Amino acid sequence: MKAFPLYEGTYSVDQSKKFIPFDPAVHSRSERPGSLFISVQPFLIDTGKELVLLDSGLGFTNQQDELILHQNIRNQGYDPADVSKVLMSHLHVDHSSGMVQNRHGRYEPSFPQAEYYVQREDFEHALLKPSRPAYQPMLEAMQRSGNLVLLEGSGSIDGNIHYELTGGHSEFHQVFRLESEEQTYFFGGDVLPEPEQLQRRFIAKYDFDGRKSMELREEFGLKAASEGWVCLFYHSDTLAAGKVRHENDTFLIDPA
Repeated sequence: MKAFPLYEGTYSVDQSKKFIPFDPAVHSRSERPGSLFISVQPFLIDTGKELVLLDSGLGFTNQQDELILHQNIRNQGYDPADVSKVLMSHLHVDHSSGMVQNRHGRYEPSFPQAEYYVQREDFEHALLKPSRPAYQPMLEAMQRSGNLVLLEGSGSIDGNIHYELTGGHSEFHQVFRLESEEQTYFFGGDVLPEPEQLQRRFIAKYDFDGRKSMELREEFGLKAASEGWVCLFYHSDTLAAGKVRHENDTFLIDPA
């Protein structure tokens, strides 16, 4: 089993909620006051039997009008048409806008051969109360597609993919653990989006339940250290994947 980061870039986000490309070699943070700076990095997993996508990014396209996500998968030597599962941690736009693409004025699944796994309450909540008006047609397209698999709580898919409803970052956030005989990958979505967040305890204002997220980071960090998981970091601009050690009450992350 192999994991491939599908880096879509770094973006600044201000009160307009727009994701604007940010290249530190060209731009200065002082040019964008009041902005958050966010890297976006879905992951492709080759299990040896199938291709699994972890979250679907921003849904931006390149100059050839191809999804950057599709381009990144091709760059790794795979065909996007071969993706058979898309696992969604939650439905915030920076994680889910790539679920569909606009083909000739109609939204269709970006991975038409794949099943999309989403927490039922997360999907229903997003459908009824979309964060952006333009987002609702995308969710409705997913609902019509026949590709949507709605999950309830925690459980497993095909025996080697485990999902856990955590809450924390968003009300119905979930994390995934993919297991093989050789390796276990842990994808914490926005509960554990960066390696640095393991190394300091804090309550984030952007979380639905900041205290719970803080506690979950420590819980998963300890499990990752004791069981040898490789953690995949969706928002990291320093380390895509790492193995965790816990020494002297401190988390240390080694590149994986």
